[in-house]
Amino acid sequence: MTGPVSKEATMTKNAMTLSRRGMLQAGSATIAAGLAGTAIPALAKAPMIGTPAPYFYRFKLGSAEATIVSDGPLPLGDPHKNFTGLAAPEMDKQLTDNFLPLENAVLEQNVLVLNTGDRIVLFDTGMGSLKVFGPTTGKLMASLKQAGIDPKDVDAVVMSHAHIDHCGGCMADDGTRNFPRAQYYINQADYDYWTDPAKVPADFKVFLETATKNLTPNKDRMVFIKDGQEFLPGIQAIAAPGHTVGHTIFMISSGGKQLCYVGDLAHHPVLLLEKPLTEFMYDTDPKQSAKSRVKMLNMLAANRIPLLAYHFAWPGIGHVAKQGDGFRYYPEPMNMVL
Repeated sequence: MTGPVSKEATMTKNAMTLSRRGMLQAGSATIAAGLAGTAIPALAKAPMIGTPAPYFYRFKLGSAEATIVSDGPLPLGDPHKNFTGLAAPEMDKQLTDNFLPLENAVLEQNVLVLNTGDRIVLFDTGMGSLKVFGPTTGKLMASLKQAGIDPKDVDAVVMSHAHIDHCGGCMADDGTRNFPRAQYYINQADYDYWTDPAKVPADFKVFLETATKNLTPNKDRMVFIKDGQEFLPGIQAIAAPGHTVGHTIFMISSGGKQLCYVGDLAHHPVLLLEKPLTEFMYDTDPKQSAKSRVKMLNMLAANRIPLLAYHFAWPGIGHVAKQGDGFRYYPEPMNMVL
């Protein structure tokens, strides 16, 4: 049972109610005035910064330190012209379902730098100064600088193949080496093919010129790697031909962890994975390339081994899993704490 309320308590309650009502009314008036642009002064004007984030991502791989740097986005153009074997409506559905544009397939160029503690190994070298895909490529040297990596400290340059966007940054335009202390590693079949005018098709002339400019000056520093060979400690070559005659991927092992650098096994995380027999216009042997893609992706999916794809969306690390007749790519979240 509750007793009678005192006069003083009633007055206190009424005062609190009036005070609360007054605060709300005052707040509403202030907001209204602010919306009218009369009462709240504008915040200090600040210029737009206009610069992107540094183009590198660093993480631990077992006992090694891995850094991904970029040579910049590579706009490939109309996917309908670059990827074949899919009907246009099917391709459009794949792209639309994955919130990707229909008119331009933009690839990344994810260059891996591995510091094992004993040596620094760089995987692929980007486009160099070539601008055949537009002005956004050629960022490798600047990205290395942003990441605090001196090109003079690179001990080994490992190339998955000899296409322009993978070997194009070995040499500077003045004829000097971008990585003056490095030894170079590539499959010999790829070296021999892309530096031979008798083998390279006429419409791939820039590929011949780029390989000749970047690879032949380093012939005396070149180590030709073979399928299955552990040519550097913890780095094993795995033949995956078709995109080029000697296209090679690399299984990297460190401190009980693995990462497979797949180069150009797949250029696109949707169009060449959902239907992995889809063909790509820059493949030397599209049928063989598709077979290599299926074989290697099956292995990575079955063993749950993470991959780093040179051309997938930045920074290109993730897993693949079987999905229907093909695969699905699952990007790995970026971990910003070492």
